Amino acid sequence: MLKLQRIEQIKEYVIKHQTVSLDKLVEVFDVSKNTIRRDVQELVDAGEINKVYGGVSAKQSHASLSPLESFTERKTRNLEQKRAIAELAATYVDDGDIIFIDSGTTTMEMLEFIKDKEITVITNNFDFINSSFPYENLQVISMGGIFQRKTRSFSSFRNLELFQAFNINKAFMASTGISIDHGVTNSSPVESNIKETVAERSAEVFLLVDHQKFGKYALMTYRKLEDIDYLITDQKPPLNYLKFAETNNIQLLYPGI
Repeated sequence: MLKLQRIEQIKEYVIKHQTVSLDKLVEVFDVSKNTIRRDVQELVDAGEINKVYGGVSAKQSHASLSPLESFTERKTRNLEQKRAIAELAATYVDDGDIIFIDSGTTTMEMLEFIKDKEITVITNNFDFINSSFPYENLQVISMGGIFQRKTRSFSSFRNLELFQAFNINKAFMASTGISIDHGVTNSSPVESNIKETVAERSAEVFLLVDHQKFGKYALMTYRKLEDIDYLITDQKPPLNYLKFAETNNIQLLYPGI
């Protein structure tokens, strides 16, 4: 493989994986560590990637734009990971809490793990509302509005003042993508306004995202990443997110931590 071709492939590999160790690059590209060091340094000098302890990371400018996908398309993807995230998030729900469950395929999975708790749930998540019917201990408050078929949620600009009246203990939020530069993002302008209002009204904000959403962003930013209290995901995030969470006092949670 020609040097220029290899360097370009290294850049693409780093952008795809966000953070990569030098040892991993040696393994993937089957060259010496000295060769990898030289190639990496050229990319660093060109401003294409960042050098971090023991490896390299993608620049946040390489975050990719995520399109709005339908609920059905998202529901079965990474289902095991979503359930692991939901189960971990549910451990922070206590009897007597007033919580918000955001529209999303990961937040929907929380029902299985909170169905026996005595709590009040405020939500615009149609599937959560529908599936919660058998559990009389759950007091479910729906804001109604326009039914968004693609996201299977209710939304309306007119209902924002109703959200402002609630005192929410804990908000369990979803996102199309997150990045350090763009923050917590969503593809729907109407939903983003609801998410922003709820996050501002909540004592604690929990963000539930699987590992594939790191380094992604969508049309609207509804909260800065540093304003999240808990970030719950399915595996250890890239090093730059670990450092960002530590610097900004974000409680980072994932199975096995």
